[in-house]
Amino acid sequence: MSSSDRSPVGTLSKIRIAHAADICARFQPSDDALALMEETLSPALFLERLMDAELFNDAVTFLAQALPKREGVWWACLCVRGSMPRPPEANESAVLEAAEAWVLEPSEQNRRASMTAAEALGFEAAAAWTGAGAFWSGGSIAPPDLPEVPPDDKLTGTAVACAVNVAAHRAPVSKPNDRYRQFLSQGFDIAAGGSGRLKGAP
Repeated sequence: MSSSDRSPVGTLSKIRIAHAADICARFQPSDDALALMEETLSPALFLERLMDAELFNDAVTFLAQALPKREGVWWACLCVRGSMPRPPEANESAVLEAAEAWVLEPSEQNRRASMTAAEALGFEAAAAWTGAGAFWSGGSIAPPDLPEVPPDDKLTGTAVACAVNVAAHRAPVSKPNDRYRQFLSQGFDIAAGGSGRLKGAP
């Protein structure tokens, strides 16, 4: 892949983890991705290597685990919206709206509402994972009337990665790698402190 085709990574100020290896410990990278790893490699440089090697699934999962939870869910929402048909299906829009409401106001009410919407849609849909990502961000995953059960800290990143990866392959896309590059460019912008709303993005 030429440098002109590569999504620029830049300075990822929102990622507060110094070493890429510590982020990789949160998921199972592919063997090809692990071959690019060095012990003290920064997240930005590791993402550059993943992009150069066109290991987009690894890049998405890595970035999803590296971003703060609100930024990660916002990224997932942007990517899923960018892959949706026009007009979108009402049940998918409902989940995205619930997840976006949590991003804007991460209250307990909005957190639980996002999971209610996700469960109504079913988890084969990319949009459902945005709601799950919001729900798994903190608090308790048990019903409100039961003792608290905190979510695993990796769950939001896992949900974000599922949402983005499913959206990248959503029909009728003929070149998922192009969609991956677009989504990752949006993710890098968010990681740098931007909104992810890039010019030319769907």
